[in-house]
Amino acid sequence: MNPILADWSTPFQIAPFDAISDNDFAPALDEAMKAHKAEIAAIADNPDAPSFANTIEALEAAGEQLNKVLSVFFTVAGADSNPAREALQREFSPKLAAHYAEITANEALYARIAQLWDQRDGLNLGPQQDRLLMLTRRGFVRAGAALKGDAADRMKDIKARLATLGTQFMQNLLADERDWHMVLEEADLEGLPSFVVDAARKAGEEKGLSQPVITTSRSVITPFLQFSPRRDLREKAFAAWAARGANGGETDNRDIAAETLSLRQERAALLGYDNFAAFKLETEMAATPDRVRDLLMEVWSPARAKAEEETAILTEMMVEDGVNDTLRPWDWHYYSEKRRKVEHDLDEGALKPYFQLDRMIEASFACATRLFGLQFTPLDVPLYHPDCRAWEVTRDGQHVAIFIGDYFARGSKRSGAWCSAMRQQARFPDVQAPVVINVCNFAKGDPALLSFDDARTLFHEFGHALHQILSNVTYESMSGTSVARDFVELPSQLYEHWLTVPEILRDYATHAETGEALPQDVLDRLIGAQNFNMGFQTVEYLSSALVDLAFHDDKAPTDPMARQSEVLAQIGMPEAIIMRHATPHFAHVFAGDGYASGYYSYMWSEVMDADAFEAFEEAGDPFDSDKAKALETNILSTGGSREAAELYEAFRGRLPGVDALLRGRGLAA
Repeated sequence: MNPILADWSTPFQIAPFDAISDNDFAPALDEAMKAHKAEIAAIADNPDAPSFANTIEALEAAGEQLNKVLSVFFTVAGADSNPAREALQREFSPKLAAHYAEITANEALYARIAQLWDQRDGLNLGPQQDRLLMLTRRGFVRAGAALKGDAADRMKDIKARLATLGTQFMQNLLADERDWHMVLEEADLEGLPSFVVDAARKAGEEKGLSQPVITTSRSVITPFLQFSPRRDLREKAFAAWAARGANGGETDNRDIAAETLSLRQERAALLGYDNFAAFKLETEMAATPDRVRDLLMEVWSPARAKAEEETAILTEMMVEDGVNDTLRPWDWHYYSEKRRKVEHDLDEGALKPYFQLDRMIEASFACATRLFGLQFTPLDVPLYHPDCRAWEVTRDGQHVAIFIGDYFARGSKRSGAWCSAMRQQARFPDVQAPVVINVCNFAKGDPALLSFDDARTLFHEFGHALHQILSNVTYESMSGTSVARDFVELPSQLYEHWLTVPEILRDYATHAETGEALPQDVLDRLIGAQNFNMGFQTVEYLSSALVDLAFHDDKAPTDPMARQSEVLAQIGMPEAIIMRHATPHFAHVFAGDGYASGYYSYMWSEVMDADAFEAFEEAGDPFDSDKAKALETNILSTGGSREAAELYEAFRGRLPGVDALLRGRGLAA
C-alpha cells in the first residue's frame, strides 16, 4: 500500500514522512485523482434530484485522498525541494489544472448546482449551508462552468498553461537564489558583527565550502547590507539580490511574467470582465480596482514625503563618510543602521542576542496562552526535515491542533515565510483537527538569533497559524484562512502587535549569554523606534502593490519591465529605493494568482489591524479577556463562514478608516 494513501497510524494522523519516498508521489497522485474523478462522476450522474446533501455536501466530502497527497507533496516541494521534487512539480501542475478544470466544466454537475441555487429560498438551509452553496456556485461560475464550446476549451488550456508558468517561475527563482553566492575573504569580514560572520560561515557550510559566503537569503544578505563598510561588496550583493529572475538564460522570468499577464487578461475577458483586476477583486473586501488605488495613493503621498526626508539624512551621513556620490539602494541599509544607532542608540549587533529564536517561539506561545487559553506541548514525531519541530496544541486538556515550525534557511527551501495547513479544521463529514505549519528562513546559529524584524515575521506567521488553529466551522472549504485575500492578513498583522507589548519583551527578550532581560532603557528605545525608517518600508511595499495593480487593471503589457518602469516614474519613486519585489522575482504575483492584483491586501488588512489593536489599548490591557474572546468569536474562529466586512463589524462595531494606519506608521500629518 502506498504510504501516502494508507491510513496514517501516526500520532494525531500526521503524515508518515519517514515512510514516504519521492517515488511514492506520482503513483499516489494518479490513484487519488482517479478516485476523485469517480466521486465527481457519482455526484454528477446521480439519478436522484439534486439536494444540498447529495450535491453540495457530496462535493465538499469528495477528494479526501487527493487532499492527503497534495498536502504532503506541496509541503516538501516548497520547504525541502530537490531535483526529483522539482520535476514532479512541473509534471503535476498542468495535470492538476486539467483535473480541476474538468470538474468545473462538467455540465451535468454544474446543472445540479445551478438548480439548487435557483431553488435556494426553498431549501431551508442554515447559515453555513447557505454560504457553502453560494461559494460553490460562485467558484464554478468564476472557473468558467457557464462557458460553452470553444470558450470552455480555451479556458481549460489557459488554466493548464498558467499552472505550468507559475511552477516554472518559482523554480527559476529558487534556482537563482540557490546558485548565487559571494565568497568572503577574511579581510571582507572587517566591520561585521559576530552574528553576521557566523551566519555567513553557516551559509558557506550549507554549500560545502570552508569559507563564509553571502547568499540571497534575506536573513543573510540584509544584515550584510546593514553592517558591511565595503561599498563595493554591498553593491555586488545587492545587484544579485535585485537581479533574481532576470539573469538571462533558462531561469529568466521576464517572458514568463509577460505570458502570465496576457493569459490572465484573456481569462478575465472570457468571463466577461474588462480586465483581470476587475475579475479578481470582485470577491474581495475592496471590490474594485479604484478602491484599491485610492487606498494606496492616500498612503503613498505621506510615505514618499517621509522617504525623501530619510534620503536627505542618509545622504548627509554618506557625505560625512567621504563618499561623494548619490545615495544608492545598496547604501540605504548601511546608513540607516548607522542612523538608528545615532538617533535611538540601538545597535543591532548588541540587540540581536536578546532575540533568541527559542525565546521568541516561547513568547508567541505565551501570548496565545494568555489571550486564548492555548497550551503547547512538544511532540517527538518524524517530520520531513530534521530542522522541523512539532507541538500539540490543547485547551482545557482537549486536543485542538498540531503546530509544526520549520524556521531555518536552506538551499532546498524557497525564500520568504509562509503558513499552510496540512489538514484544515472541519466538522463535516467527520470532525478533524488542523495540522498547521509555519515556514521561515532564519539564519542558523548556536543559539539562533533573530533580528527584531525576524521576530516580527515569526509573530506574523504565527498569527496566520492561530487563524487555522482556532477555526471552528462546519465545512473545510471555509475554515481557517479560507477568507477574502484582503482579510487573510488581518490576524497575522494584528498578532505582530503583541511582540511589542513591553511585558512580553521584558519576559522573553533575554540575553543569549547572560540571561539578563532586555534593559528597560533599551526596551523604551526599541519601542520608540518602531516607526524608524518607515518612509522606506512603506514606499518599497506600496510601489510593489501599485505595479501589481497596474499590471492587471488594464490591457496586459507586452513588456512588463517597461510597464514597471512607467508606473514607478508616474508615482515618483525615490531613486535610492527599489520595489520590495521587482517583477522577475515577484513570487506573490507570478508563482500563482493568489496575490495577483492582491498584493495591496497587506495594507488593506493593516487598516483593520491598526484599528483592531486599538480596541485592546482602549480596554487598557493588551490581554483583555473580553476583547480576546470577541476576536476569537468574530474573526479567528469563523473562517470564511460570513463576509469579511460583517465579521470585522461584529468585532469592532464599525469598519475602520485609514487614520489608525497612518498614526501607527507615524505618517499622519
